Amino acid sequence: MNFITGTRSRQARRRARTAIGLALAATCLPASAAELVMFERSGCAWCQRWDREVAAIYPKTPEGAKAPLRRVSLDRPVPDELKLQPPVFYTPTFVLLDEGREVGRITGYLGDDAFWGLLTQMIGKLEANKK
Repeated sequence: MNFITGTRSRQARRRARTAIGLALAATCLPASAAELVMFERSGCAWCQRWDREVAAIYPKTPEGAKAPLRRVSLDRPVPDELKLQPPVFYTPTFVLLDEGREVGRITGYLGDDAFWGLLTQMIGKLEANKK
């Protein structure tokens, strides 16, 4: 800070904005550590259909707010924290996790009505487990 003029340097202002931004972001983070993991494969027609019908709207929904989407390709090795029992073979498979524990899964995609109905049931189970 320049004590003569009472102004801050550009770097000091930038640090202050960053600190404020981080503090605000921390207060806006969801309390839940839930996530919806979508297991997919390249060339999966049902994954492509889900992309067309649901992907764009999902993050804007209450379900998307409660369980953000994480996409995992079965074309590559599955991360250790996602090696589930029973393992995932079919795509798409949607697994709702809460703090690393499986709450439920949807194997396959038959259309948006079925997807939203099944996901709503799993979110209800997630919320019941939190009580």
